Parts: sequence; structure tokens; C-alpha cells
Amino acid sequence: MAEAKTLTETPLMKQYNAIKARYPGALLLFRVGDFYETFGQDAVSASKVLDIVLTKRGNGSASEIELAGFPHHALDTYLPKLVRAGHRVAICDQLEDPRFVKGIVKRGVTELVTPGLSFNDHVLDRKQNNFLASIFASRDTFGVSFLDVSTGEFYTAQGNEHYVLKLIQGFAPSEIIFSKSSRERFEKLFGEEYNTFALDEWVYAFDYGYEKLISQFKTASLKGFGIDGFGEAIIAAGAVLHYLEDTEHKDTSNCLYLEDR
Repeated sequence: MAEAKTLTETPLMKQYNAIKARYPGALLLFRVGDFYETFGQDAVSASKVLDIVLTKRGNGSASEIELAGFPHHALDTYLPKLVRAGHRVAICDQLEDPRFVKGIVKRGVTELVTPGLSFNDHVLDRKQNNFLASIFASRDTFGVSFLDVSTGEFYTAQGNEHYVLKLIQGFAPSEIIFSKSSRERFEKLFGEEYNTFALDEWVYAFDYGYEKLISQFKTASLKGFGIDGFGEAIIAAGAVLHYLEDTEHKDTSNCLYLEDR
């Protein structure tokens, strides 16, 4: 079956599959001409959330796959619905003008929008903050960090479980990230109250987090922020900056300050 799929894979679908593989867990909006298309399980999910028609491409062939799309100019209408439904959405655009290209147009993901990370005014509720939270825990101490990428507000704190969970309740983040190794522990704590995403364990390492923070704020240490020695808080905050880069939000210059809560 795998061989048959390879033989019938069109150049367009080969490009799509290569890009999709780089964004596991994200619903990929793939720009084709004047439309954003979704394929396979993404198409099934999008059709349900957006109430758009689900069709099939290559009907009856070995390369048959579900398909659902909408006009590119309707992105601001449909994107918020997908994000508010809890989806991470990778927006894949055409990076060259099709009129001047022979063969397949170069495409790439220009933004990965998640419930906790977006600059899109149609996704955000301007009446309230849209915080991303990152949480890390050693045996008895929890570290947590909150970032609203649209305003630059960036906070971090650490304490016992009760204190950190109280902060999470107060900040009401739209998304919480944590290490894959802590998935079971934190999913039990949060249940289905929050949108969550697990990152690779190496992201939640002290040295990595410390380097991310001093690089972001262009300092030699974190003493001026009042968190030097707050290991768990530093780890949580460093993971936030990693997640920004990992979701194509590479310009972090608007994260102007870091405060200890």
C-alpha cells in the first residue's frame, strides 16, 4: 500500500506531505491559487468546525484523500473559528508568484497560530489578555511563565503547586505548554479546562532556558529581574521563548520586560 501511494503521489501532494511532516499536531492551511486547502484528517476536522463541504480528491484511486477548502480572502473569518476550537493552525503560503514559475510554486509556513499565540486581530479579544502559559515542576517546586505576545507582557514565578495553580486560574491562559515527560502529571491537574501542548523534554532544561532569557534581554545575568536563583521559573520562561521561535514568531522584540510575580 505504501508503494502504491508513493507511485501515485502528485508533485503538489509530495510538497504538501513534506511541509505537513514538519508541523505534527497542527492543522495545515495549504495555499493553492486563490484557496486555502486542507487534506486528510485536517479536512475532516476543518469541515466540521467551519461547516464547509468535505469532498474527495482522486476518488476511487490509490491516492484518494479528503479535501476541504475556503477562499484565501476569507482567512480572517475562518482562522479564529479553528483556533477557538483548540486547533494549532499552520498557515502555508505561496512564496513566489505563480505567474512567473514553471512547475510547483515554492510554499512555506509563514505563521503557526495557536490558542495562546496570535497577532491576528480577528483571533484576539481586545478586551482581555491572551496569555500563553508554560509550566515546569521539580519534585516540590513549580515554575510558571505567562506571555501575551500581542502586548509584550511577560511574567514568571515559582512556588508550590497550590500557588502556581492559583496563578494559572487568575491569568486564565488560552494555552499551556509543558514537557512531554510531565504530560500525565499536568493533564491530570488541568483536565480538559485548557488547551495544552507538550514540548520535547530538552526544551525544559535550566541551561537552555537561562541562555534563551539572557539572549532575549541582552544581559549577562538575570539578577536585575529578581529571578536569579529561581530555577524552575527560569526553565518555564525559557520554554516560552523557544515556543515562540518554533511557531514562526521569531521577532520577539516586543517582549520588552520580564517580571517576577
